[in-house]
Amino acid sequence: MDRRSFLLTAAGAGAAGLATSAGFLRWQEITPSVHTPGRAEGHFLRDRGQLPPPSETIDTDVVILGSGIAGLSAAWKLGRLGHDDFLLLDGPEAFGNAAGSRYGDLACPTGAHYLPLPGPESTHVREMLADLGVLLRDADQDKPYYDERFILHGPEERLLRDGVWHEGLVPTDAEDAAEHKAFFDEMARLRHVRGKDGRRAFVFPLALSSNDPAFAALDRVSFAQWLGDQGYRSATLRWYLDYCCRDDYGAGIERVSAWAGIHYFAGRWGLAANAEENALLTWPGGLAPLAEALAAKAGTRRRAGTAAHVAEVDGKVEALCFTLEQGKPRSFLVRARRAILAMPLFVASRVVEGIERYGFDPRSHLPDYAPWMVSNFLMRDFPRELPEAQLAWDNVVYRGRGLGYVVSTHQDIRSRPPGKTVFTAYTALSGRTPGEARRWLQSASPEALLELAASDLKEAYGWALAPCVERVDITLRAHAMAVPQPGFRANAGLAALREADGPLLFAHADLSGLSVFEEAAWWGCLAAGRAARVPA
Repeated sequence: MDRRSFLLTAAGAGAAGLATSAGFLRWQEITPSVHTPGRAEGHFLRDRGQLPPPSETIDTDVVILGSGIAGLSAAWKLGRLGHDDFLLLDGPEAFGNAAGSRYGDLACPTGAHYLPLPGPESTHVREMLADLGVLLRDADQDKPYYDERFILHGPEERLLRDGVWHEGLVPTDAEDAAEHKAFFDEMARLRHVRGKDGRRAFVFPLALSSNDPAFAALDRVSFAQWLGDQGYRSATLRWYLDYCCRDDYGAGIERVSAWAGIHYFAGRWGLAANAEENALLTWPGGLAPLAEALAAKAGTRRRAGTAAHVAEVDGKVEALCFTLEQGKPRSFLVRARRAILAMPLFVASRVVEGIERYGFDPRSHLPDYAPWMVSNFLMRDFPRELPEAQLAWDNVVYRGRGLGYVVSTHQDIRSRPPGKTVFTAYTALSGRTPGEARRWLQSASPEALLELAASDLKEAYGWALAPCVERVDITLRAHAMAVPQPGFRANAGLAALREADGPLLFAHADLSGLSVFEEAAWWGCLAAGRAARVPA
């Protein structure tokens, strides 16, 4: 962790003008924290650090390596199948991209912050939410009934454009309104279209989407090229679509597959008896409460540890694992009948002995990974708002450098207005190549990190921001998500790992080529089903 004192200034054109006329620049001294979860363990693996001999050997039927959503889902599914002989190892960071943090009673995300209502094909998510008490009844019906505490209420979204807040995130002008309507009408049509195999073209999980070649062709071009070919040239529309791709995939329309870009809009069809179509589920801590509830199901079968080497030995699995305690490694050996590798593929490619034997060549099959920053601003007070639109759950700046900020206490505002809150700002470093962005994150000063993290907030509040900020915590995720570039649906290496059904089972959203909850949960549940089978 880097801790340095620096100045959070109230920069910005409007703020600077006000400060000049007043004869001073308002500022406040802040002590930030920069968190790099998994960096020490990751660099230890990358640099092939020397481990001491194992201090213990653990025997279990199934070992799950990684406690992100895929690993937690695998543990949950094993329990649902009545298979209790398993061990869940956290990996470098407990809960991965679903992690969260707290400031006393205030919870906030350090990773993903919402879950769309699961569509009819996402029966695994519906079953999970029902077991956790989020979905209250009718999980197998078209319109289940959800606990309303977790359904996002309004105002949901707003957009700051030309110094004025507007409801919603789509920046429509009169001259391009027709083009906007044409695009969204087409997405609504594609949401229901089916291929020759009878499947809907775009669904979660991706494995259940249509394999019709007519749709597969969309994966051979970028989203930007497809938009141009279809005549979508509106600058405001293309900005919005680029924003959506950066938000979900960590890369813009120039780098994302057209299939993935369309799937963002046509793939979700979540219905509920007590919510609007495609409503969102959210918690103050983002997805961390879901992860914590799933982890509670594993109970004492969960422990700290990161896999350093995994190999098949005499038809079973041996996993050499380690923890770092004050920078010093301690190792232990896990022996199991089957192992579920619920870890990103860039990690699996380093720890699985001979991963090429499973049909995966890291040199050609490994996806690019987009880096992210998640920055939590503990607010001692709410800054003064412009009058046009009240503070929403998600607040975005048109053409901003970040992806906007969410308000952790949004669900509480109607019944119990809080004295403090947390603004969580999201930043995708999509203006650089992933490698360049990772190098910048590693070398950037805390001042530079905060300047970027606070850019949207400064645009929204100017000089009024700094006096309200009590603390800032910045979480760097150097390999946050796989980027679904053109060709990701035809990746032969991913296809091979998806079919693996021996002692080693692979389970991670990377198998789908993009990083979302529904995909991670799907592969975790599928691997658990395979692991629970005992040969006759």
